[in-house]
Amino acid sequence: MSDDGHQHTGHEQVPSRQRRRFPEISSRAYEHPADRSALVALRKLSGFDTVFKALSGLLPERSLRLLFLSDSVRVSDRQFAHLNDMLRDACYILDLEKVPPMYVNQDPQPNAMCIGLDEPIIVVTTGLVELLDEEEMRAVIGHEVGHALSGHSVYRTVLLFLTNLALRVAWIPLGNVAVMAIVTALREWFRKSELSADRAGLLVGQDLRASMRGLMKLAGGNHLHEMNVDAFLEQAEEYEAGGDLRDSVLKILNVLPRSHPFATVRAAELKKWAASRDYQRIMDGHYPRRSEDKDTSVSDSFRESAAHYAGHVRNSRDPLMKLVTDIAGGAGDLGSRVRRGFGGFGASPGSAGANGPSDTPPNDTPPSDAPPNGTPPNGTPPKDQPPRDERPRDDN
Repeated sequence: MSDDGHQHTGHEQVPSRQRRRFPEISSRAYEHPADRSALVALRKLSGFDTVFKALSGLLPERSLRLLFLSDSVRVSDRQFAHLNDMLRDACYILDLEKVPPMYVNQDPQPNAMCIGLDEPIIVVTTGLVELLDEEEMRAVIGHEVGHALSGHSVYRTVLLFLTNLALRVAWIPLGNVAVMAIVTALREWFRKSELSADRAGLLVGQDLRASMRGLMKLAGGNHLHEMNVDAFLEQAEEYEAGGDLRDSVLKILNVLPRSHPFATVRAAELKKWAASRDYQRIMDGHYPRRSEDKDTSVSDSFRESAAHYAGHVRNSRDPLMKLVTDIAGGAGDLGSRVRRGFGGFGASPGSAGANGPSDTPPNDTPPSDAPPNGTPPNGTPPKDQPPRDERPRDDN
Protein backbone atom coordinates (compact mmCIF):
# COMPACT_ATOMS: atom_id res chain seq x y z
CA MET A 1 0.00 0.00 0.00
CA SER A 2 1.61 3.27 -1.08
CA ASP A 3 1.30 6.75 0.34
CA ASP A 4 -1.54 7.44 -2.09
CA GLY A 5 -3.51 4.43 -0.78
CA HIS A 6 -3.21 2.32 -3.95
CA GLN A 7 -1.79 -1.17 -4.28
CA HIS A 8 1.03 -1.54 -6.80
CA THR A 9 2.50 -4.52 -8.59
CA GLY A 10 6.06 -5.62 -9.31
CA HIS A 11 8.74 -3.59 -7.62
CA GLU A 12 6.14 -0.97 -6.74
CA GLN A 13 4.95 -3.07 -3.79
CA VAL A 14 5.57 -1.24 -0.53
CA PRO A 15 4.96 -2.25 3.10
CA SER A 16 1.75 -1.49 4.97
CA ARG A 17 3.39 1.33 6.97
CA GLN A 18 2.98 4.40 4.80
CA ARG A 19 6.14 6.00 3.51
CA ARG A 20 6.59 8.99 1.28
CA ARG A 21 7.68 8.33 -2.28
CA PHE A 22 10.00 10.61 -4.25
CA PRO A 23 9.18 10.44 -7.98
CA GLU A 24 12.05 11.41 -10.30
CA ILE A 25 14.28 12.27 -7.35
CA SER A 26 17.83 13.15 -8.35
CA SER A 27 20.68 11.74 -6.29
CA ARG A 28 21.77 15.37 -5.88
CA ALA A 29 18.98 15.68 -3.33
CA TYR A 30 20.79 13.55 -0.75
CA GLU A 31 24.42 13.54 -1.85
CA HIS A 32 27.05 14.90 0.51
CA PRO A 33 28.50 18.14 -0.94
CA ALA A 34 31.99 16.67 -1.44
CA ASP A 35 30.54 13.55 -3.06
CA ARG A 36 28.18 15.56 -5.26
CA SER A 37 30.81 17.95 -6.64
CA ALA A 38 33.03 15.06 -7.72
CA LEU A 39 30.17 13.20 -9.39
CA VAL A 40 28.83 16.26 -11.19
CA ALA A 41 32.28 16.97 -12.61
CA LEU A 42 32.70 13.38 -13.77
CA ARG A 43 29.27 13.27 -15.34
CA LYS A 44 30.05 16.44 -17.31
CA LEU A 45 33.25 14.98 -18.79
CA SER A 46 32.76 14.21 -22.46
CA GLY A 47 33.25 10.52 -23.16
CA PHE A 48 33.52 9.56 -19.49
CA ASP A 49 31.00 6.71 -19.81
CA THR A 50 32.71 5.48 -22.98
CA VAL A 51 36.08 5.29 -21.27
CA PHE A 52 34.72 3.23 -18.40
CA LYS A 53 32.90 0.88 -20.73
CA ALA A 54 36.19 0.37 -22.55
CA LEU A 55 37.73 -0.59 -19.22
CA SER A 56 35.04 -3.18 -18.59
CA GLY A 57 37.11 -5.83 -20.33
CA LEU A 58 39.94 -5.25 -17.86
CA LEU A 59 37.93 -4.93 -14.68
CA PRO A 60 36.73 -8.08 -12.90
CA GLU A 61 33.01 -7.28 -13.21
CA ARG A 62 32.10 -10.37 -15.25
CA SER A 63 34.10 -12.54 -12.90
CA LEU A 64 32.34 -11.05 -9.87
CA ARG A 65 28.89 -11.55 -11.38
CA LEU A 66 29.64 -15.18 -12.18
CA LEU A 67 31.09 -15.69 -8.72
CA PHE A 68 28.00 -14.42 -6.93
CA LEU A 69 25.68 -16.25 -9.33
CA SER A 70 27.47 -19.54 -8.70
CA ASP A 71 28.30 -19.31 -5.01
CA SER A 72 25.68 -17.05 -3.40
CA VAL A 73 21.89 -17.00 -3.10
CA ARG A 74 20.05 -14.65 -5.45
CA VAL A 75 17.24 -12.76 -3.74
CA SER A 76 13.83 -13.27 -5.36
CA ASP A 77 10.21 -13.94 -4.47
CA ARG A 78 11.27 -17.55 -3.83
CA GLN A 79 14.54 -16.92 -1.95
CA PHE A 80 14.86 -14.41 0.90
CA ALA A 81 11.45 -13.09 -0.08
CA HIS A 82 11.41 -10.51 2.75
CA LEU A 83 14.65 -8.99 1.42
CA ASN A 84 13.18 -9.00 -2.07
CA ASP A 85 10.19 -7.02 -0.81
CA MET A 86 12.49 -4.50 0.85
CA LEU A 87 14.54 -4.13 -2.32
CA ARG A 88 11.48 -3.48 -4.48
CA ASP A 89 10.17 -1.09 -1.86
CA ALA A 90 13.44 0.89 -1.85
CA CYS A 91 13.49 1.10 -5.65
CA TYR A 92 9.88 2.28 -5.64
CA ILE A 93 10.46 5.00 -3.04
CA LEU A 94 13.58 6.35 -4.80
CA ASP A 95 11.98 5.79 -8.22
CA LEU A 96 14.78 3.56 -9.53
CA GLU A 97 13.25 2.08 -12.67
CA LYS A 98 15.25 -1.16 -12.87
CA VAL A 99 15.57 -3.26 -9.74
CA PRO A 100 19.22 -4.38 -9.41
CA PRO A 101 19.88 -8.06 -8.67
CA MET A 102 20.75 -8.76 -5.05
CA TYR A 103 22.65 -11.68 -3.56
CA VAL A 104 23.13 -13.03 -0.05
CA ASN A 105 26.70 -14.22 0.45
CA GLN A 106 27.81 -16.57 3.22
CA ASP A 107 30.12 -14.46 5.36
CA PRO A 108 29.92 -13.93 9.14
CA GLN A 109 31.29 -10.40 8.74
CA PRO A 110 28.38 -7.90 8.50
CA ASN A 111 28.79 -6.15 5.18
CA ALA A 112 26.96 -4.92 2.09
CA MET A 113 28.12 -3.46 -1.20
CA CYS A 114 26.92 -2.21 -4.56
CA ILE A 115 29.25 -2.90 -7.48
CA GLY A 116 29.12 -3.08 -11.27
CA LEU A 117 30.00 -1.00 -14.32
CA ASP A 118 27.17 -1.63 -16.78
CA GLU A 119 24.55 -2.56 -14.21
CA PRO A 120 24.81 -2.44 -10.41
CA ILE A 121 24.44 -5.54 -8.26
CA ILE A 122 23.88 -5.52 -4.52
CA VAL A 123 25.48 -8.04 -2.17
CA VAL A 124 24.68 -8.49 1.53
CA THR A 125 26.35 -10.97 3.82
CA THR A 126 24.66 -13.49 6.11
CA GLY A 127 26.35 -11.75 9.03
CA LEU A 128 24.44 -8.58 8.21
CA VAL A 129 21.12 -10.37 7.63
CA GLU A 130 21.40 -12.09 11.00
CA LEU A 131 22.47 -8.93 12.82
CA LEU A 132 19.76 -6.45 11.78
CA ASP A 133 16.03 -6.38 12.34
CA GLU A 134 13.56 -5.57 9.55
CA GLU A 135 13.59 -1.77 9.83
CA GLU A 136 17.37 -1.64 10.21
CA MET A 137 17.78 -3.88 7.17
CA ARG A 138 15.39 -1.70 5.21
CA ALA A 139 17.69 1.28 5.82
CA VAL A 140 20.73 -0.73 4.67
CA ILE A 141 19.03 -1.84 1.46
CA GLY A 142 17.96 1.76 0.87
CA HIS A 143 21.59 2.72 1.43
CA GLU A 144 22.71 0.34 -1.33
CA VAL A 145 19.93 1.46 -3.70
CA GLY A 146 21.14 5.01 -3.07
CA HIS A 147 24.60 3.92 -4.24
CA ALA A 148 23.01 2.51 -7.40
CA LEU A 149 21.02 5.68 -8.09
CA SER A 150 24.11 7.85 -7.62
CA GLY A 151 26.23 5.71 -9.91
CA HIS A 152 28.64 4.84 -7.10
CA SER A 153 28.84 1.20 -8.19
CA VAL A 154 31.16 2.19 -11.03
CA TYR A 155 33.75 3.77 -8.77
CA ARG A 156 33.40 1.04 -6.17
CA THR A 157 34.26 -1.55 -8.83
CA VAL A 158 37.29 0.49 -9.88
CA LEU A 159 38.37 0.73 -6.24
CA LEU A 160 38.14 -3.05 -5.80
CA PHE A 161 40.15 -3.59 -8.96
CA LEU A 162 42.89 -1.13 -7.99
CA THR A 163 43.10 -2.51 -4.45
CA ASN A 164 43.72 -5.99 -5.86
CA LEU A 165 46.16 -4.55 -8.39
CA ALA A 166 48.13 -2.86 -5.62
CA LEU A 167 48.65 -6.23 -3.94
CA ARG A 168 49.89 -7.77 -7.20
CA VAL A 169 52.39 -5.02 -8.02
CA ALA A 170 53.66 -4.53 -4.48
CA TRP A 171 57.00 -6.10 -5.46
CA ILE A 172 57.56 -3.63 -8.31
CA PRO A 173 59.64 -0.58 -7.24
CA LEU A 174 57.38 2.49 -7.07
CA GLY A 175 54.56 0.54 -8.76
CA ASN A 176 52.62 0.07 -5.57
CA VAL A 177 53.17 3.70 -4.57
CA ALA A 178 51.54 4.95 -7.76
CA VAL A 179 48.55 2.62 -7.48
CA MET A 180 48.05 3.29 -3.78
CA ALA A 181 48.00 7.04 -4.42
CA ILE A 182 44.96 6.52 -6.65
CA VAL A 183 43.40 4.08 -4.18
CA THR A 184 43.83 6.60 -1.36
CA ALA A 185 42.10 9.31 -3.40
CA LEU A 186 39.24 6.96 -4.30
CA ARG A 187 38.83 5.95 -0.67
CA GLU A 188 38.57 9.58 0.37
CA TRP A 189 35.78 10.08 -2.17
CA PHE A 190 34.11 6.79 -1.20
CA ARG A 191 33.98 7.73 2.48
CA LYS A 192 32.00 10.81 1.49
CA SER A 193 29.77 8.70 -0.75
CA GLU A 194 28.92 6.52 2.26
CA LEU A 195 27.50 9.57 4.01
CA SER A 196 25.37 10.20 0.90
CA ALA A 197 24.11 6.61 0.88
CA ASP A 198 23.27 6.79 4.60
CA ARG A 199 20.96 9.67 3.72
CA ALA A 200 19.36 7.60 0.95
CA GLY A 201 18.80 4.81 3.48
CA LEU A 202 16.99 7.26 5.75
CA LEU A 203 14.80 8.44 2.87
CA VAL A 204 13.83 4.82 2.20
CA GLY A 205 13.34 3.67 5.78
CA GLN A 206 12.09 7.03 7.09
CA ASP A 207 12.96 5.87 10.61
CA LEU A 208 15.96 7.68 12.09
CA ARG A 209 16.07 5.49 15.20
CA ALA A 210 16.31 2.36 13.04
CA SER A 211 19.22 3.88 11.08
CA MET A 212 20.94 4.75 14.36
CA ARG A 213 20.41 1.23 15.71
CA GLY A 214 21.90 -0.31 12.59
CA LEU A 215 25.06 1.79 12.87
CA MET A 216 25.33 0.93 16.58
CA LYS A 217 25.08 -2.76 15.80
CA LEU A 218 27.82 -2.47 13.19
CA ALA A 219 30.01 -1.01 15.92
CA GLY A 220 28.99 -3.11 18.92
CA GLY A 221 27.11 -6.17 17.72
CA ASN A 222 23.62 -7.43 18.53
CA HIS A 223 23.44 -6.21 22.13
CA LEU A 224 20.92 -3.39 21.94
CA HIS A 225 19.89 -3.89 25.55
CA GLU A 226 23.45 -2.91 26.48
CA MET A 227 23.63 0.15 24.19
CA ASN A 228 22.08 3.61 24.05
CA VAL A 229 21.72 5.84 20.99
CA ASP A 230 22.34 9.07 22.90
CA ALA A 231 25.46 7.69 24.56
CA PHE A 232 26.66 6.43 21.18
CA LEU A 233 26.27 9.92 19.71
CA GLU A 234 28.17 11.37 22.67
CA GLN A 235 31.10 9.19 21.61
CA ALA A 236 31.06 10.98 18.26
CA GLU A 237 31.19 14.36 20.00
CA GLU A 238 34.09 13.23 22.17
CA TYR A 239 35.90 11.85 19.13
CA GLU A 240 35.40 15.11 17.23
CA ALA A 241 36.56 17.44 20.00
CA GLY A 242 38.89 15.39 22.19
CA GLY A 243 42.66 15.24 22.36
CA ASP A 244 45.43 17.46 21.06
CA LEU A 245 47.14 17.87 17.69
CA ARG A 246 48.74 14.46 17.98
CA ASP A 247 45.28 12.89 18.23
CA SER A 248 44.19 14.86 15.18
CA VAL A 249 47.07 13.41 13.17
CA LEU A 250 46.34 9.91 14.46
CA LYS A 251 42.69 10.27 13.40
CA ILE A 252 43.85 11.00 9.86
CA LEU A 253 46.20 8.00 9.86
CA ASN A 254 43.48 5.73 11.25
CA VAL A 255 40.92 6.67 8.60
CA LEU A 256 43.21 6.67 5.52
CA PRO A 257 43.08 2.89 4.83
CA ARG A 258 39.32 2.69 5.36
CA SER A 259 36.64 2.79 2.69
CA HIS A 260 33.94 3.72 5.24
CA PRO A 261 33.79 6.47 7.88
CA PHE A 262 33.70 5.37 11.50
CA ALA A 263 30.28 4.29 12.76
CA THR A 264 29.92 7.04 15.39
CA VAL A 265 30.82 9.68 12.81
CA ARG A 266 28.24 8.30 10.37
CA ALA A 267 25.56 8.33 13.07
CA ALA A 268 26.31 11.93 14.05
CA GLU A 269 26.35 13.09 10.41
CA LEU A 270 23.05 11.36 9.67
CA LYS A 271 21.32 12.81 12.73
CA LYS A 272 22.56 16.28 11.79
CA TRP A 273 21.20 15.92 8.25
CA ALA A 274 17.86 14.54 9.52
CA ALA A 275 17.44 17.71 11.58
CA SER A 276 18.32 19.99 8.67
CA ARG A 277 16.06 22.07 6.46
CA ASP A 278 17.32 20.15 3.40
CA TYR A 279 15.89 16.89 4.72
CA GLN A 280 12.57 18.47 5.63
CA ARG A 281 12.25 20.00 2.17
CA ILE A 282 12.74 16.57 0.58
CA MET A 283 10.12 15.06 2.86
CA ASP A 284 7.77 17.88 1.85
CA GLY A 285 8.29 17.01 -1.83
CA HIS A 286 10.68 19.82 -2.74
CA TYR A 287 13.81 18.27 -4.23
CA PRO A 288 15.84 18.33 -7.49
CA ARG A 289 14.58 16.06 -10.27
CA ARG A 290 16.64 13.85 -12.56
CA SER A 291 15.34 15.75 -15.57
CA GLU A 292 17.22 18.78 -14.23
CA ASP A 293 20.58 17.00 -13.88
CA LYS A 294 21.73 18.04 -17.36
CA ASP A 295 21.39 21.70 -16.37
CA THR A 296 23.47 21.32 -13.20
CA SER A 297 26.34 23.81 -12.95
CA VAL A 298 29.73 22.29 -12.13
CA SER A 299 31.01 25.60 -10.76
CA ASP A 300 27.98 25.97 -8.47
CA SER A 301 28.52 22.45 -7.18
CA PHE A 302 32.19 23.13 -6.47
CA ARG A 303 31.32 26.38 -4.69
CA GLU A 304 28.81 24.52 -2.53
CA SER A 305 31.43 21.91 -1.71
CA ALA A 306 33.99 24.60 -0.87
CA ALA A 307 31.48 26.40 1.35
CA HIS A 308 30.70 23.12 3.13
CA TYR A 309 34.37 22.46 3.88
CA ALA A 310 34.95 26.06 4.98
CA GLY A 311 32.03 25.81 7.37
CA HIS A 312 33.24 22.44 8.64
CA VAL A 313 36.72 23.81 9.38
CA ARG A 314 35.33 26.98 10.95
CA ASN A 315 32.89 25.16 13.25
CA SER A 316 34.99 22.10 14.04
CA ARG A 317 36.23 21.53 17.59
CA ASP A 318 39.11 19.36 16.37
CA PRO A 319 42.45 20.88 17.50
CA LEU A 320 43.99 20.59 14.03
CA MET A 321 40.99 22.29 12.42
CA LYS A 322 41.18 25.06 15.03
CA LEU A 323 44.86 25.54 14.21
CA VAL A 324 44.04 25.79 10.50
CA THR A 325 41.43 28.45 11.32
CA ASP A 326 43.95 30.38 13.42
CA ILE A 327 46.54 30.28 10.65
CA ALA A 328 43.98 31.55 8.16
CA GLY A 329 43.02 34.30 10.61
CA GLY A 330 46.61 35.32 11.26
CA ALA A 331 46.69 34.30 14.92
CA GLY A 332 49.77 35.42 16.79
CA ASP A 333 52.18 33.29 18.85
CA LEU A 334 51.58 30.36 16.51
CA GLY A 335 54.72 28.55 17.67
CA SER A 336 53.46 28.38 21.23
CA ARG A 337 50.05 27.20 20.01
CA VAL A 338 51.65 24.35 18.10
CA ARG A 339 53.86 23.39 21.05
CA ARG A 340 50.89 23.31 23.39
CA GLY A 341 48.88 21.36 20.83
CA PHE A 342 51.48 18.63 20.72
CA GLY A 343 51.74 18.51 24.51
CA GLY A 344 55.16 20.09 24.78
CA PHE A 345 56.68 17.73 22.23
CA GLY A 346 57.00 14.89 24.70
CA ALA A 347 58.93 16.69 27.43
CA SER A 348 58.40 15.08 30.81
CA PRO A 349 56.31 17.00 33.31
CA GLY A 350 58.38 18.86 35.86
CA SER A 351 61.50 19.12 33.72
CA ALA A 352 63.27 22.35 34.69
CA GLY A 353 64.87 24.87 32.39
CA ALA A 354 66.74 28.05 33.13
CA ASN A 355 63.56 29.76 34.26
CA GLY A 356 62.11 26.99 36.37
CA PRO A 357 59.76 24.16 35.55
CA SER A 358 58.76 23.97 31.92
CA ASP A 359 57.04 21.56 29.57
CA THR A 360 59.57 22.23 26.79
CA PRO A 361 63.35 21.63 26.66
CA PRO A 362 65.52 24.71 27.39
CA ASN A 363 66.92 26.41 24.32
CA ASP A 364 70.51 25.41 25.07
CA THR A 365 69.64 21.73 25.37
CA PRO A 366 69.28 19.79 22.12
CA PRO A 367 66.13 17.68 21.99
CA SER A 368 66.54 13.93 21.99
CA ASP A 369 65.66 13.60 18.32
CA ALA A 370 67.83 16.52 17.12
CA PRO A 371 70.74 15.73 14.74
CA PRO A 372 74.05 15.19 16.58
CA ASN A 373 75.85 18.01 14.78
CA GLY A 374 73.32 20.78 15.23
CA THR A 375 70.50 22.14 17.32
CA PRO A 376 67.38 23.75 15.86
CA PRO A 377 67.32 27.56 16.22
CA ASN A 378 65.81 29.00 19.38
CA GLY A 379 62.02 29.13 19.28
CA THR A 380 61.74 26.59 16.45
CA PRO A 381 60.29 23.35 17.71
CA PRO A 382 61.92 20.13 16.53
CA LYS A 383 59.80 17.89 14.38
CA ASP A 384 58.24 14.89 16.04
CA GLN A 385 58.77 11.62 14.29
CA PRO A 386 55.32 10.48 13.13
CA PRO A 387 54.13 7.23 14.66
CA ARG A 388 54.58 4.09 12.65
CA ASP A 389 51.49 3.54 10.55
CA GLU A 390 50.02 0.41 12.10
CA ARG A 391 46.97 0.37 9.84
CA PRO A 392 44.06 -1.74 11.00
CA ARG A 393 42.34 -4.04 8.63
CA ASP A 394 39.58 -2.22 6.76
CA ASP A 395 36.09 -3.28 7.78
CA ASN A 396 33.45 -2.37 5.22
